[in-house]
Amino acid sequence: MPLVTWKAEYELGLPRMDDTHREFIDELNRLDATPNEEFLAGLDRLIEHTVAHFEQENRWIEASGIEEAPCHQDMHDEILGIARYVRGKVADGDFAIGRKLIAELVPWFDIHAATMDAALAKWIGETGFDIDKG
Repeated sequence: MPLVTWKAEYELGLPRMDDTHREFIDELNRLDATPNEEFLAGLDRLIEHTVAHFEQENRWIEASGIEEAPCHQDMHDEILGIARYVRGKVADGDFAIGRKLIAELVPWFDIHAATMDAALAKWIGETGFDIDKG
């Protein structure tokens, strides 16, 4: 059984954002099913995906002029900081903290997608901002 499944609530109406979110969920599920001997490489792949995911959203935030920019970007920075810290622990052999991270990313994503990402998607829709130019 997957750690997390796609829910209708995750659909925010921006296909590129929704696709990136689906990929994030796929990465979480893949990592959850990864054995310890391959976990570090899988965590690296999740972090790499998350960096690209957040950079994409941060570009849209900056270019679109949404007022909540600092809060949203700070959350991205905080999550990446935690993930990189946990990566170091996993590299030292602490797989439990790595598995705890991916489990905790599920409720975090639920809230983040429903609040900050939903607000960004709504703002982009209302302002007509072209995400392909941002």
